[in-house]
Amino acid sequence: MLKIVFLDRDTLSPETVLRAPAFPHELIVHDRTAPDEVAERIADADIVISNKAPLRRESLGRASRLKMIAVAATGTDIVDLAAACEQGITVSNIRNYAKHTVPEHTFALMLALRRSILPYRQSVLDGRWQQAAQFCFFDHPIADLGGSTLGIIGNGTLGKAVGRIAEAFGMTVLVAGRRGSNEVKPGQTPFDEVMRRADVITLHCPLNAETRGIIGTREFALMERKPILINTGRGGLVDEEALEQALDDGPIAAAGFDVTDGEPPAADSPMMRIAARPNVILTPHVAWASREAIQALADQLIENIELFVAGTPRNVVG
Repeated sequence: MLKIVFLDRDTLSPETVLRAPAFPHELIVHDRTAPDEVAERIADADIVISNKAPLRRESLGRASRLKMIAVAATGTDIVDLAAACEQGITVSNIRNYAKHTVPEHTFALMLALRRSILPYRQSVLDGRWQQAAQFCFFDHPIADLGGSTLGIIGNGTLGKAVGRIAEAFGMTVLVAGRRGSNEVKPGQTPFDEVMRRADVITLHCPLNAETRGIIGTREFALMERKPILINTGRGGLVDEEALEQALDDGPIAAAGFDVTDGEPPAADSPMMRIAARPNVILTPHVAWASREAIQALADQLIENIELFVAGTPRNVVG
């Protein structure tokens, strides 16, 4: 009988159905697990499920029975993949479950900022419409997506889906090549050119050593069209201090973020300092979290575990 330990069940909504794997097992479920609790909780596990609880070298080294880490997400930066490989631990992740929910959230942020939806709502609540004494008023800027240029960083499943929606809106789509490279693949545009030409920039790449801080002071200085910056990827992709400065100094017009570098963000963090600005929308890492998407994730998670136990592992990382 295999022992399965789920370290952070609360990262999936309470209404999500997590069916039992179709093989003999013992399932231990923790609502959440602090980093200093991980090692003890996985010490005698055969399979570990984690969404955000970190699985680092020291903890893995104490888990002598561990055979599989089933990541309940697409991003695998919570796992020390090198250590897992050295111990012969298979790591799997979830793929393509968020192909609707994340692009839709991306455009919700984009439309709300481009059309000043929240500032206009607040103005109505504050009585400004009555003060205007006519059928409308023009206190906040409004711009169309149609005819504008979208820069996409990260051209995987989500980046491609965002691009298709953008084209339906009548946007010109630029897919960024690798930062710092003069060579681009067919269909891509040099990274710095995307920074200069885009009216909206959206991030859909994984967080790793190469992409951490991919948008910082240098990149903000290139943004000639004062774009909106959208991040539904990972918080660490953007230098948050530089983002705050860019909003102060004007290289960008607005920011729509669903992620922060460290979650939840500290009360005095740059993201919380800017969160109340009328040209900023910060949502609590819920772009992925439609009912349909979370259930698809949970179903795929159990299937990944069953396939591993059956000897045909799927979605193996590293």
